[in-house]
Amino acid sequence: MITKQLPINGSRWQETLQWQPSEEQLALFERLYQGIVEGNRQVNLTRITEPGEFWEKHLWDSLSGLAPWYEPEKPEWLPTVKRVIDIGTGGGFPGLPVAIARPRWQVTLLDSTRKKITFLETLCEQLGLANTDCVADRAEAAGRKPNHRAQYDLAMVRAVGPASTCAEYALPLLKKSGFAILFRGQWTDQEEELFIGALETLGGELVAICPWETPMTQGVRHCLYVKKIEKTDQEFPRHVGVPAKHPL
Repeated sequence: MITKQLPINGSRWQETLQWQPSEEQLALFERLYQGIVEGNRQVNLTRITEPGEFWEKHLWDSLSGLAPWYEPEKPEWLPTVKRVIDIGTGGGFPGLPVAIARPRWQVTLLDSTRKKITFLETLCEQLGLANTDCVADRAEAAGRKPNHRAQYDLAMVRAVGPASTCAEYALPLLKKSGFAILFRGQWTDQEEELFIGALETLGGELVAICPWETPMTQGVRHCLYVKKIEKTDQEFPRHVGVPAKHPL
């Protein structure tokens, strides 16, 4: 029997993201947490299972990328979103919190590990998340398939290697004028210089960098917002394993 419960942290949501989950969303976050902790016994989903740490490093961190959507004066570059893909979702992050927070968005959870995707399919059904799809595939393979290539308004990549590798996974999946959100920890000027060169090759443009501190432990975070401004060349993404071994 699982008895631990997530902290509500109502004021922290509002103070940090200018957004407040509804009672229904809070209940779904709790059921998501309980489902992940239970599923972790059979599938290696996450090492983060303590309630406070889970709230900060999975829920809050996942939704930090959506902060521009909650600003009173939304940025001009902010895209209209219908279809979203979470690349390398793992235990369902950031995709599942985003699906709960933005129920009108259709969120595809992509991961190469079939066992994780099978678990997420069951969990989404249990949570009643009709706005989710679960796909077992490599990002490099999905990016070459007509039912995924250039089909998404928004791609999210969290903790999946160098920024240029993440961009190579994401940009082929985006429609022109679509956006990628790359979740990073530290971010340096040197990294940015190399990253911009890779984006030019892929047809992308770095539009904004939003720095954050996690609200409980003051961990450093950055979200990179990349717009697809040109069609990505057919040679990208390169074959499976190449983007990670040989970043642009």
